[in-house]
Order: sequence, then C-alpha cells, then structure tokens
Amino acid sequence: MRILFITSTRIGDAVLSTGLLDHLLREQPEARITIVCGTVAEGVFARMPGLARIIPVTKRRWSLHWLALWWQVAFTRWDLVVDLRGSAIAWLLLARRRAVMKGGRRSGHRSLHIAEVLGVTPAPRPVAWFGAAEASQAEALLPGGPWLILAPTANWRVKMWPAERFIALAQKLTGSAGLLPGARIAILGGPGETERAMAAPVLAALPDAVDLVGRLSLPEVAAVLARGGLFVGNDSGLMHLSAATGAPTLGLFGPTPASEYAPIGDRAMAVLARGPAAQSPMQRLAVEAVIEAAQRVLARVPA
Repeated sequence: MRILFITSTRIGDAVLSTGLLDHLLREQPEARITIVCGTVAEGVFARMPGLARIIPVTKRRWSLHWLALWWQVAFTRWDLVVDLRGSAIAWLLLARRRAVMKGGRRSGHRSLHIAEVLGVTPAPRPVAWFGAAEASQAEALLPGGPWLILAPTANWRVKMWPAERFIALAQKLTGSAGLLPGARIAILGGPGETERAMAAPVLAALPDAVDLVGRLSLPEVAAVLARGGLFVGNDSGLMHLSAATGAPTLGLFGPTPASEYAPIGDRAMAVLARGPAAQSPMQRLAVEAVIEAAQRVLARVPA
C-alpha cells in the first residue's frame, strides 16, 4: 500500500500529525509511506516504521513549491493521499482515496482536526520515533537520573517565559526541598545563533547544566527527552516532542492558545499565565504556578 502523507512545515504540528501516522501503520502495517514536510521537521519522521521517502518542501514565491512537489509525486499511483495542508494537490494525483484537511481556524485541539481527516475517534496520540543508536547516545549524554530538561527558547519571543524564572524554577525543583532533589539539568534548543542567544542567560546562570542547544538531530532529541524526569518548556515543537515520548511534560502558555496546542499525554499538562486565555503575557506566569503543576503531573501514573 502506497500512502502520500503531506504534513506541516513546523515541528510542533508535524509531531501532532504522528498520531494519525501511527494509526495508519497499525491499520496497514505493510504500508510504505512517503512524507512531505518542511525541512526543519524532517527529523520527526526519520525513524518512522514503514517510511519510503521524505520529501522536504521549502516555500517558494507564487506557491511554486507545490508545482515542484507535483513533479516528484505525480507519476505514482497512490492508494491514499492525506493532505493536512488543505492544498489542491491531492486532486491532481492518481489516487484511489483522498483525505484533505479543511483550511481555516476552528475551535478544539489541533490533534482533533488532524484525526477528523480520516474520521478517527478518539484522536490518536502523537508518538516519537528514535532508534537504538539514539537511545544509547541519550544514555551517554544523560546518565542515571532524574533529569530536569528545560527548553527556554521559542520561535516567537513573546512565547518565551522570562529566563530568570526558568533559573529560579530549576533551582527550586532540584534543591534539597524540591520535587526533584539533586536532579541534574539539561537545556535544549534548536540550531542557529538565534536559539543559542535565547538560551544564553539560562545556560550562564546554570553552569553545571548539560548544554544540548542546537547540538542534536530530532531523533536524538526525542531519545534525550524520553529520559527526562520532567520537561519544562515554552509552547514549542520540543514541548510536543517531549509529550510524545511519554515523559512528564509541562508546556508554558501565555499569548498562544493552549486549547489548540496543549501537550498531549497522560503525564502532560499546559500551564497558563494568569488572565485572558491566549492573550496574557508570559510575565504573568509565576514560578509557583509551574511548581504546583509539576507536583500534579509528577503524581500521575502513566497508563
């Protein structure tokens, strides 16, 4: 069975789409799936079972990236085309079945919108794929435990919780009276100088932390996150990837909608800044509120 699966250019939305892919692989274990995604999200799918090919897409003027994609997939007869981008390309291909996501903003979590494309209920939970090599590397990078993993960066600066609060949180959680007494700290972030600059104040204040900012591929990041005793990060792709591993995960929200993008999992939780939902600045999220949420999420027993 040949499946073409067109998903997001962004890491967070790409991770949320893994639940539907996992459903397809369970239903059709012999399927060979071609993934179309943004270049930054390729690593989300690099270790996916049943992967035939990843086609990275870079946006071009006048939507010429869709034409370039069509040339790469038009001469295959597909058993199923799933298009989460809501484009017209599914209707221009030879396919036995097509499932195209509706465009526009809607209420409800993004995972529900994705599941609706194939009529799957309840919405399947995202998964994180990595291999034995990544798991061994993660164990070498983060031996023993527990580990507190912080992700203080974001793709939009207004989504960032102040660095001084990440620092205070880490010190309180890992102190002798904290929820993770004696835990070591690791700090994650994406590649590039912008991400490193965002993480710099936290790295400087926590010199004993393991600096993993921009140093790992996404499968390696997933393996590292799976070893976390607790992840705390801004609304980001790393937050969704942590939740997908099943690790205890807190996502911090202020000006973005947790109703649409809260992390998903038995041990995942969104912590919201005080004030109107999706409109409050991150400065209105107190350290004490995050500690209280950490206590609740760590008390949960994984399914």
